[in-house]
Amino acid sequence: MSTLHLIPSDLMERYHVKEWRNATGILATACPEEWSEIQDVLRQFRLLKSEVRVGGGNRSLVSRRIDEPLYRRGWVEKGFNTSILVDGNKFDSPTHAVDCFKNGVAVEMEWNNKDPFFDRDLNNFRLLFELRAIHVGVIITRAWELQAHFKEFGKGSSYGKATTHHEKLWPKIDGGGGGGCPVLTFAIKPENLVDDGEEAYRALQVKYDQEKKRDRALRKAGFASDGADDIED
Repeated sequence: MSTLHLIPSDLMERYHVKEWRNATGILATACPEEWSEIQDVLRQFRLLKSEVRVGGGNRSLVSRRIDEPLYRRGWVEKGFNTSILVDGNKFDSPTHAVDCFKNGVAVEMEWNNKDPFFDRDLNNFRLLFELRAIHVGVIITRAWELQAHFKEFGKGSSYGKATTHHEKLWPKIDGGGGGGCPVLTFAIKPENLVDDGEEAYRALQVKYDQEKKRDRALRKAGFASDGADDIED
């Protein structure tokens, strides 16, 4: 049984959608506010050609288009201090921080990382669900069909087959990578792509170069910039 019929038709047109263990139904009934906010962010999202061409280094410009609107709605990046107690003995059970968290819903944005990041996310969801820290996990990634457009933009080599896209994610979902955790996934289709022009690209490139210069100065001074562990482009 699937609850994908609860996905609005306009989102189905713009995203490839897959669920595990009736995740959509759980979001719609147990977490309606968070589900509504996720839908709003996905509706407002546009994949700008300028941002694909510029890239983004640590935390890509594309990823920020998902994260930042959620943060403005009260979502937070969250780490969890977890442990298991066995016969009075405490064992740490470390988990990875999630990109966006609110009221038991965890959202990860994987735009262009190495595909083992999907394994990390799904295993993290599984552990957090078993520890009753989350109710459902959501992964937002890109559709493989975008590759043809990236090649046209001269960015094809930055988005390889072994990076995060839906054709890498879905077999991991079907293989039970998330365990008992309900998981809902959205893959950004070419329908979201907007050509915002050469002027926007040049202005964004200047801004990005300035940010890189600032980050290099911070690292030289011994301060890590935000997203230093993220390898997205």
